Amino acid sequence: MNRHLNIKNKIAKKHKFNGTAVLALGFLAIITIGTLLLMLPISSRSGQFTDPLTAGFTSVSATCVTGLVTVDTGSYWSFFGQAVIILLIQVGGLGFMTVAVLAALLFGRSVTPQDRMLVAASFNLNSSDSVLSLVRRIALGTVTVEGIGAIILAARFIPEFGVGRGIWTGVFTSISAFCNAGFDVFGNGFASLADYANDPVINITVMALVVIGGIGFIVWSDLWQLVTRRKRLSVYSRLVLIITATLIVLGTVLFAAFEWNNPSTLGRLGTGEKIMAASFQSVTLRTAGFCTVDNGALTDASILLGILLMFIGGASGSTAGGVKIVTVGVIVYTIWSVIRGKKEIVVFGRTIDSDSFTKATATFAMQLMLIVLGSVGVMLSSGYGLAEVAYEVTSAVNTVGISMGLTPTFGALPQIFLMILMYVGRVGFFTVTCAVMSRFNRPPTSLTYPRANILIG
Repeated sequence: MNRHLNIKNKIAKKHKFNGTAVLALGFLAIITIGTLLLMLPISSRSGQFTDPLTAGFTSVSATCVTGLVTVDTGSYWSFFGQAVIILLIQVGGLGFMTVAVLAALLFGRSVTPQDRMLVAASFNLNSSDSVLSLVRRIALGTVTVEGIGAIILAARFIPEFGVGRGIWTGVFTSISAFCNAGFDVFGNGFASLADYANDPVINITVMALVVIGGIGFIVWSDLWQLVTRRKRLSVYSRLVLIITATLIVLGTVLFAAFEWNNPSTLGRLGTGEKIMAASFQSVTLRTAGFCTVDNGALTDASILLGILLMFIGGASGSTAGGVKIVTVGVIVYTIWSVIRGKKEIVVFGRTIDSDSFTKATATFAMQLMLIVLGSVGVMLSSGYGLAEVAYEVTSAVNTVGISMGLTPTFGALPQIFLMILMYVGRVGFFTVTCAVMSRFNRPPTSLTYPRANILIG
């Protein structure tokens, strides 16, 4: 009897979908649906069918909240097409499992333990105990923040575009900014927010939406607990807030220094406008995708700064991409501890375990490997130089959406490379790898091996 039960359990485990596979395939399903909808004549302003590559690239970019495009969103897509894009952005920004659980709660359906575990996995949580309350707070916070942003932006756009288009532009821009997507519907030929570089209302509102979306839902929850229950912020949330503020200030200062006299970027603006544009660039480079200056005219120093900021990205469990700021923070703290001769990594009176450092370095290395391999592939298939391609590829891998203007000029193969990079960058290298390799995993064993003495450095 026991023998038959063991065989049955082994078969069940063998054919059971791995949670990471569900997350990876879920995003693919959304991308596929989006592609099919965007191919329909109703989705384009011309009323013609859109070719699969253009529709697929747009769907991938929207679902992966990246912002790279091959056609201008405002002038190419109809209202229906833009509505599909913003829905893909919203689902991609929150995560499809979060949206699925929200739908279940709205329609009074029960949420299974497996659903809770999948949501927890999508936010890198160790426990699924408080997932439902977290999802409710995410829904309330998202509607509130995006709603306030939409009202402010619509009030600014209505005098310029009229009531209907002004409201839609405000809503679209607010959702796109909060989800760190970078799509816009201005129809100004890939210029993004360049026409509003001197507008403080639009700049400050979009920057606020980007930062709020980029710090992550876990930090929101901690801040809510701080306000309502006077509960102290976790070490993670304090790290996120401190590193985010540091990167924004440092990025602003460096970008202003590099571009202050560049007539093609900041040089044409007044002093206050230069500082605002530098701040906007510092914020948007960490996965937002909007721009108020021409990224194709940046100095070499600014290109390198942009690649570094894009690589770092936002916080875990947020709408932002990148290798994540706490990942970099853990590595930096570890290096600092080693330099000081410390055996333990201590942050705010708490020790960071070796597993966290191992995961951080592995994530850092794999993200860097994706950028290197992606840059080589795109260079070989497009013929462009290293600096421009590295900027575009880093933007794709880290789901930023900032472009030097290369993406619309790429042929089919480089665009396919970018689509793969955007997908892997959004879903996560670990998730994709685990989903692919789960069928090859061997059962755990208690066998241990002798330690090896190796030289480091």
